[in-house]
Amino acid sequence: MSRWTTEKHFASWLGLSPDNTISGGKVLNVKTKPSANRAAAALCMAAFTLTNSKSALGASYCRQRSRLGIPEAITATAHKLARPIYKMLKHGTEYVDQGQEYYEQPYRERTVKNLRKRAAEFSFELTNNTVVDTMAPEGAFLR
Repeated sequence: MSRWTTEKHFASWLGLSPDNTISGGKVLNVKTKPSANRAAAALCMAAFTLTNSKSALGASYCRQRSRLGIPEAITATAHKLARPIYKMLKHGTEYVDQGQEYYEQPYRERTVKNLRKRAAEFSFELTNNTVVDTMAPEGAFLR
């Protein structure tokens, strides 16, 4: 594993890192280069099997699949899988999965924070059970 100085170099060698083609400061292409690397193909197959997984990687794959589409999500998840594999092989550590809840908790907190901020822009106050219109007369609630 001394051939690659970092996990990013390892992922790039596998062909799982995006190739940013930039000309004149404008990003022209961010696709990965086609590769015949068998290790990358195995990681892509492993990434595809995470569809029904209750792990942090499975939750990440499902969210990326809804945002990017299936092929890009598979490649992104394979890249995400390559990083801990590099660490395990280089340093001899074990992989510890934090679980789906570990991945989704910060996402949920971020979403609620953004919703509260958005509601405040429209003079609403967001609470756990109700939405309160701060412009409405006293005691009027929207449910």
